Amino acid sequence: MPVVWFYRREETGEGRVIRRIAQLYPDVTITTELCYNVELDGSDSLSVEHKGILCWLFTPPHSVSLSEKPTLKPEDGARMVEIGPRLNFSTAWSTNAVSICQSAGLSRVTRVELSRRHLIKPQEGPNGVLKDGEMERLICCLYDSMTECIYSQPITSFAVDIRPQEVFEVDILGKGRAALEKVNDELGLAFDSWDLDYYTALFQRVRRNPTSVECFDLAQSNSEHSRHWFFRGRMIIDGEEQKETLFSLIMGTQHHSNQNNVIKYCDNSSGIKGMEMECMYPTNPAQACPYKTRHATRHVIFTAETHNFPTGVAPFSGATTGTGGRIRDVQSAGKGGHVIAGTAGYCFGNLHIPGFVLPWEEEGWEYPSSFAPPLQVAIEASDGASDYGNKFGEPVLAGFARSFGMCLANGERREWIKPIMFSGGLGSIEDQHVKKEQASPGMEVVKMGGPVYRIGVGGGAASSVQVQGDNSSARDLGAVQRGDAEMEQKMNRALRACLEREEGNPICSIHDQGAGGNGNVLKELSEPAGAVIYTSKFKRGDSTLSVLELWGAEYQESNALLLRPSDRSFLERVCQREKCPVDFVGKITGDGKIVLVDDLGKQTNGLDSDRCPVDLELDWVLGKMPQKEFVLERMAVSLQPLSLPVGLSVLPALERVLRLPAVASKRYLTNKVDRSVTGLVAQQQCVGPLHTPLADVAVVALSPFSLQGAATAIGEQPIKGLVSPAAGARMAVGEALTNLVFARVSALKDVKCSGNWMWAAKLPGEGACLWEACQAMCMVMGQLGVAVDGGKDSLSMAARVSGETVKAPGSLVISVYAVCPDITATVTPDLDNPDGKGVLLYVPVSSGKYRLGGSALAQCYGQLGDSSPDLDQPDKLSACFNTTQSLIQDRLLTAGHDVSDGGLISCLLEMAFAGNHGMDVDMPLEGVDVMEALFSEELGLVLEVCERNASTVCQRYTHAGLLCHRIGRTSGFGPDARVRVSLCGQEVLNEHLPTLRAIWESTSFQLERLQANPLCVQEEEEGLASRTQQYLKLTFDPSQTPIIKELSSGKPCAAVVREEGSNGDREMSASLFMAGFEVWDVTMQDLCSGSMTLDPFRAVVFVGGFSYADVLGSAKGWAATVTFNPKAREEFELFRNRDDTLSLGVCNGCQLMALLGWVGERVDGGSDVTLTHNKSGRFESRFVSIGILPSPAIMLKGMEGSALGIWVAHGEGLMQFRSPEAQKKLIGASLAPLRYVDDSGTPTEIYPMNPNGSAQGVAGICSADGRHLAMMPHPERAVLGWQWAWAPQHLRGSLEASPWLSMFRNAAVWCQSS
Repeated sequence: MPVVWFYRREETGEGRVIRRIAQLYPDVTITTELCYNVELDGSDSLSVEHKGILCWLFTPPHSVSLSEKPTLKPEDGARMVEIGPRLNFSTAWSTNAVSICQSAGLSRVTRVELSRRHLIKPQEGPNGVLKDGEMERLICCLYDSMTECIYSQPITSFAVDIRPQEVFEVDILGKGRAALEKVNDELGLAFDSWDLDYYTALFQRVRRNPTSVECFDLAQSNSEHSRHWFFRGRMIIDGEEQKETLFSLIMGTQHHSNQNNVIKYCDNSSGIKGMEMECMYPTNPAQACPYKTRHATRHVIFTAETHNFPTGVAPFSGATTGTGGRIRDVQSAGKGGHVIAGTAGYCFGNLHIPGFVLPWEEEGWEYPSSFAPPLQVAIEASDGASDYGNKFGEPVLAGFARSFGMCLANGERREWIKPIMFSGGLGSIEDQHVKKEQASPGMEVVKMGGPVYRIGVGGGAASSVQVQGDNSSARDLGAVQRGDAEMEQKMNRALRACLEREEGNPICSIHDQGAGGNGNVLKELSEPAGAVIYTSKFKRGDSTLSVLELWGAEYQESNALLLRPSDRSFLERVCQREKCPVDFVGKITGDGKIVLVDDLGKQTNGLDSDRCPVDLELDWVLGKMPQKEFVLERMAVSLQPLSLPVGLSVLPALERVLRLPAVASKRYLTNKVDRSVTGLVAQQQCVGPLHTPLADVAVVALSPFSLQGAATAIGEQPIKGLVSPAAGARMAVGEALTNLVFARVSALKDVKCSGNWMWAAKLPGEGACLWEACQAMCMVMGQLGVAVDGGKDSLSMAARVSGETVKAPGSLVISVYAVCPDITATVTPDLDNPDGKGVLLYVPVSSGKYRLGGSALAQCYGQLGDSSPDLDQPDKLSACFNTTQSLIQDRLLTAGHDVSDGGLISCLLEMAFAGNHGMDVDMPLEGVDVMEALFSEELGLVLEVCERNASTVCQRYTHAGLLCHRIGRTSGFGPDARVRVSLCGQEVLNEHLPTLRAIWESTSFQLERLQANPLCVQEEEEGLASRTQQYLKLTFDPSQTPIIKELSSGKPCAAVVREEGSNGDREMSASLFMAGFEVWDVTMQDLCSGSMTLDPFRAVVFVGGFSYADVLGSAKGWAATVTFNPKAREEFELFRNRDDTLSLGVCNGCQLMALLGWVGERVDGGSDVTLTHNKSGRFESRFVSIGILPSPAIMLKGMEGSALGIWVAHGEGLMQFRSPEAQKKLIGASLAPLRYVDDSGTPTEIYPMNPNGSAQGVAGICSADGRHLAMMPHPERAVLGWQWAWAPQHLRGSLEASPWLSMFRNAAVWCQSS
């Protein structure tokens, strides 16, 4: 099919990649032109009308027009290079762009890919000359080799000359094991010697040869990644056979815990008993319909996994697909689960940030080209996970980041060259959906989600290679996938429609597609009954796929489910409404076999006519197989005592420790990820008046109509594990619980955990260390009464570097989760200084111990030490946990934080940073060395209480058998605050709070400069030193806002309109419901198809999200649907022209209303306002203050003069006006009623109080008649007091009914009365 081109110069400023190159190559300039490569079905000519639509789509508002010929020309001394997506599969960007074109009536457009033409020009003079190979290295920085390539000439066709590999027999009967060895090498199956023997014997016993597809299938299904052979295997350690397996040890933790699991060890997620609550459901999710509430019992589910190998190869893509895979684990629990929130963690090697020396990082170490360097992983992996969650609509609420690279005392290099990308997820599941149904003959086998692509082929085997780097790089790249959050969200909506159907969930069973692709998921789904599957039934995104690739590729955003034939039409209607592909690929047979029929018959010429590519007894593949035996030996560890510089004092030590990534600020991670979407977030990472990322625990509601919810927290201590694997494991459990303790949970023995193991377990000495860690973890959990109910392992955590094997530190990540009876009973680290009389208490769990082994201090001086902190007395931790919980219930704690990385001094400083308060501390620790007292990471808590409660709180801990030291008081506030720390009266630290905070923030801000506009980063960094607190002011009583009357005519109707990719509709619907509306769920598909009109509605709300992933600009695709679809255009014009209607657009909806001219309208039509990329150049998630000015806006009536806290979450919120005159006219007419304000309440353009740089702080605009309001912030995520990230003491009592609910009540009253 022909390809036509459209060109335009890049006008949105430098992208992140170009900015990073500018730092690395300051004497090179890069000019960029974009090329839209449009594939057409039929001839290469377009009608004038269709060409005009394409030009409108590809041209940003108020921008220069497109050209059909390139405008960027080659120059002498410069290099021109064009970079674009690989041609063999459509990108997610193209999928969305094509969907927009189809909605706009461009049915001939079949693919659109965006390429970039870069003109790279060294500056004149000696500095501008690039050395040998530097130009090639620079070009390599411009693209991701996994998903992109260099185009040697313009693309004229997307067709690729690939001949699919035919299916062939592997002649085991004739050639024995040698035949299997050959195919093992050819296909990269990662069979070990045991596997080769086992499968040779199997096929000799059944007297037939396997096909190549069957061999590939067995390799994926029975890889270490899928089967967890090591954890289920027989262990012989130092010649002694162990009675237990690792898995049986872990399962044994359940014997000592409350039996509150509803799912454990047997599904995609684990789950614990929840509670009954009021929830909101659509009455008929297959069509436009109203919402209503009903009571349901919802349980809490949790899952966690890692995506280490793909993230090491391609950090952004690896992290997106890791996040997507984990989300599908939540979706696929039981008969289907609800996704609520995620967690994320990263471990990487030494960062080597240019121009920012961290003295413990060794210089001159080599890093393999097959892996991304640690700095790239730190930025791009977190970008990928954040981007996926933002677009899907899942907030990320907790996590960790750790960097390590060290030459140990024995000369061995240990470093995360193969990184850790950890992803956890909280969700809920309804009681009737907990248990999957068994597959029964006649059931439909269904695939839902994206089409089949040649990506992720052999990932299960590739990630199971013992040492990463031993595989071929081409095979490694082939095993990595690409993510499409938009597709996953469409699939999630279709699944949710099934779960919420009033007549009952049609899904009988569901599994997510992951390692092993279709082959693995369809076998798991159909076990033990068996199924027949047809290759012709799958939608293919690539016509050149082989049967092996169709069966084994781990292409993303796909789930498999079983359905009764009678429910097929319902699922088809739902998927059509949600634009989610669905394939009915086969049937359950009942014969116990999995059979793949190549009914296209194109690739089975090498087989006998009666043979299928796959025809396996399920028992051969998934049945009980013999244990593998692992012979392990303990190896002596060479440890040396910690030797610190003579005379080292506290401040120089802090100047290192506070910069260590594990201790330092995580601001570079938190502000780019949505922390408010869903409206169910009760506690996210950022706390206090300056929103400092320091919360210990994440808390969510399970419904907006209930205060019951769930909490999760993380513990991991891998560096202590290098000193003692057992101590490292116990400390991980301890850290998780001392984090969780600050949310009120049902009971300690109700707490369940996911255990994730990342270890080079099959290398000498490492398997025995993992065994030791697992034994220790299980024993301490038994003593505490908590239990593991799920987890994953990744046992190839080593990389080859020039012949040397570099092992990562063995890591155990403990994710604890529990039910919260009251989500508002949460304590955060920010010092509050209640009544000006805050008292600080220190409660050590291991009193009298001050070990420094494996500490941040040791790492910052290039050492490990020889004695690690440990959980010596688990009963003390239980007592501490239970006492703290009772104090939280009684509301006696005003702040609290756990002692962890960086020790007691870091804990104290973090509480000061979070509260923007100083402190006077005197530690009564007689006879203890200063460095040990302050930097030891022994478990403990620091608490702030009001002076009048201090004695009571101390007594409660003392009665529980714990020490409770009164160590000081909160003092001072803001820029002039000081931190004074003494030990037994001897002052060891006296410093301005902003000075210490600047050290702690410095590493994060250096990383920020590599991912955001450096000018914005500098503005935020410098501004922190002078800031006090967010300005908030309430000029009205929210409880006095008029509410609608119950009339015989019923409630006014509001349509919550969403487009493909919208993700803010549920919290918006709940807000309108609370305000008194009858709320309807309406999709653009409903309106475009003519199945629904806007006639019944008085209010229309356009919600937030990423319509069509914002691929052609924010809300551009949505606007195209409204503008170019005749039915949709007519509906919206009729609605707008009525005088009894109002509309609200939030975030993406605001961008839409500006594009349509519903706000900022010009006399000649169109709009004077457009929204473009934030000044920071990235997505911003912030809790800001919005001032409300007098205006005609109906929804803001009575709220004028207030400044209210509100969430923003957008990447394109910068309001640009067509001209200065247009700006002046709109503001002069009081049509910009919402403004970002600074700490004094003045409208501001200063970042980050103004998160996008909009002129005069404009955050929202309204129409001249006040009926239409468009705003970038999210009032629907702040209608309840517990949704606010922070409020000062004097306002907290006013937030039960949040002021923002008044805005929605105003709308309801107007609609009813007008």
